[in-house]
Amino acid sequence: MEKKSGKKFHLRSGNSVTYDSSYPIYAMAFSSFTSSLPNRHPRIAIGSFIEEINNCVDILSFDADNLTLKPIPNLCFEHPYPPTKLMFHPNPFDSLKSNDILASCSDYLRLWEVGDTSIEPLFTLSKNKTSEYVAPLTSFDWNEVEPRRIGTSSIDTTCTIWDVEIGAIEAQIIAHDKEVYDIAWAEAGVFASASADGSVRIFDLRRKEHTTIIYESPEPGTQLLRLAWNKHDLRYLATMSMDCNKIMILDIRSRERPVAELARHQASVNAIAWAPQSRRHICSAGDDGQALIWELPTVVGTNGIDHMARYSAGAEINQIQWSAAHHDWIAIAFSNKLQLLKV
Repeated sequence: MEKKSGKKFHLRSGNSVTYDSSYPIYAMAFSSFTSSLPNRHPRIAIGSFIEEINNCVDILSFDADNLTLKPIPNLCFEHPYPPTKLMFHPNPFDSLKSNDILASCSDYLRLWEVGDTSIEPLFTLSKNKTSEYVAPLTSFDWNEVEPRRIGTSSIDTTCTIWDVEIGAIEAQIIAHDKEVYDIAWAEAGVFASASADGSVRIFDLRRKEHTTIIYESPEPGTQLLRLAWNKHDLRYLATMSMDCNKIMILDIRSRERPVAELARHQASVNAIAWAPQSRRHICSAGDDGQALIWELPTVVGTNGIDHMARYSAGAEINQIQWSAAHHDWIAIAFSNKLQLLKV
């Protein structure tokens, strides 16, 4: 990331590319898979957000040299309900398949094999084998250290750990007192979750009966919606609550209160993403139509932190993703548009 001498700057529209979809977009994901085919460009999956059963997922091809985003023929598939999250295999070279693997969640956790000209379903995973009722999945995270593991969060207060190589449950944990809205891995067997009960908790699969509450909101009724772990410095997590303009930075060594609050949004924050190449940078986006990039101080603990970069989308931003394979690009979703920003 280019440093701007400590001054704030705007991300210019000339360093962006926009794709207009026929439907509202929420879930999206970057792929890091490299095909043997010549002229294969990076891929991005986007999911429709239509309030009915019939939804879809499109795979787009991104040409950074010519600044184009185009849907790939035959790589669009129907999806039951809007996907609440999409993720590609975090380390495709460890995959048992020769193609890219995409995961999605809504009612179930689903895995798809994405080829060059076709998509095939691999698994449809449900923890409830005895009833037609399925508690919706709010989110999931794919373990980068142990890619056979995916953890899902659900409105039924549980987190479920799946071994996706064999399609079986490894662990199921009653994680919170209310709905679990997000989950994030730190290490091979350690994950955190955020909940409508206002707490962030850490679990270790080696001691499944034990939990550590690292943050609990002092405000009654607070619901924590999103959670992001700093993969370059596992001491720090970021979280945010419903209808709030702040991002809270948590330190697992200090459980009393956040070590920093980022409070420059003018409306509710909807999404957060740590920079994949830096321990000190994080991006946020919200209902004010702003995508903000923050540079945290070397010693976290200072409030009144200002953002270092800003982009105005002109509409409420629902989702952001920072590409792990192409660090210069951030994706934002607002209305029916997917926009990639070069930073």
